[in-house]
Amino acid sequence: MKKVHITAFTALLWLLFSCEVEPEQINYGNDVCHFCKMTIVDQQHAAQYVTKKGKQFKFDAIECMVNELSEKEIEKIGILLVSDYQDPGQMTSALDATYLISKEIKSPMGANLSAFESVQIANTTKDESGGELYTWIQLLQKFDAE
Repeated sequence: MKKVHITAFTALLWLLFSCEVEPEQINYGNDVCHFCKMTIVDQQHAAQYVTKKGKQFKFDAIECMVNELSEKEIEKIGILLVSDYQDPGQMTSALDATYLISKEIKSPMGANLSAFESVQIANTTKDESGGELYTWIQLLQKFDAE
């Protein structure tokens, strides 16, 4: 009987901890974009989201994630992350980032879309490279209109 209790307790613990909603590190050069199936190599433009159930989806470009999300129920998403252009490989909240679309900064899928954790750095980069700045909501609206 004691063995049954230990097994049941272990199974319960496994269920509780197996559904953690945390992002995984992107393995650049090995992980594949969920949307376009290209290998993720560009640390300045990668993105990922994690569902509320803990399922990981990684992307080689922010535009791939945005296009994927247009087909998903957003209320099922737990975490949305984008790579900070100024700090390659460092992920930041997609909801709080500032986005720049500039023909001078190429992204893997050709949308010329980059994300910045800092509004000030986004503005400075825009002054240097041209383009337009967007919030997350504005970006979703722009891609939805296209």
